[in-house]
Amino acid sequence: MTPTTAERLTYKKLLRYFVQGILILAPIAITGYLLYWLFDKVDSILRPVVNIPGLGFLIILVFVLLVGYVSTNFLMGSILGIFDSWLERTPGVKFIYTSVKDFFEAFAGDKRKFDKPIVVNVLAEDVWLVGFLTNEDLHRFEMGAEYVSAYVPQGYNIAGQVYLVKRERIKRLTDLTASEAMKFAVTGGVIHFDDEKNTVPKK
Repeated sequence: MTPTTAERLTYKKLLRYFVQGILILAPIAITGYLLYWLFDKVDSILRPVVNIPGLGFLIILVFVLLVGYVSTNFLMGSILGIFDSWLERTPGVKFIYTSVKDFFEAFAGDKRKFDKPIVVNVLAEDVWLVGFLTNEDLHRFEMGAEYVSAYVPQGYNIAGQVYLVKRERIKRLTDLTASEAMKFAVTGGVIHFDDEKNTVPKK
């Protein structure tokens, strides 16, 4: 029996409602699952001793805040600095420690690197990628003063690509914050900016 026009329209509406429901619930469900997984993993550390849900996560949160507070003290900051220097000179540990440290400092702290949003022209004359200007001194690469390094995040991925390009292939984004540029890049450009003036400049 062939479906009538009314039935086909009903099916389309139901399908549209289903897709709309997925689009709303999926981000909430994934975020909730990741938070639950984090709480469960942290709590499992203390569960054999103290079975209080959320206690492990709270202890780690307080510990991190305490380390941050103590590090602002001159004496403790000096001790942590010595420990940091020792890790950076230890063979084997040095590579892992400095790599992780530099990665986190690139996103936060006084040594932030991903704070200069740009568009960079590397693939074709009229193709621009959203990224970040990370280094303007590449003399150790023997590239010359006209070259800079640009980091381009990949959409829906934690990976990215580093390009060494000439300065004229870089455009600074003055109307876009670093956070907005990162969101735009990793979400494939589907985010909506609060301010309509925040747009990627054209060539």
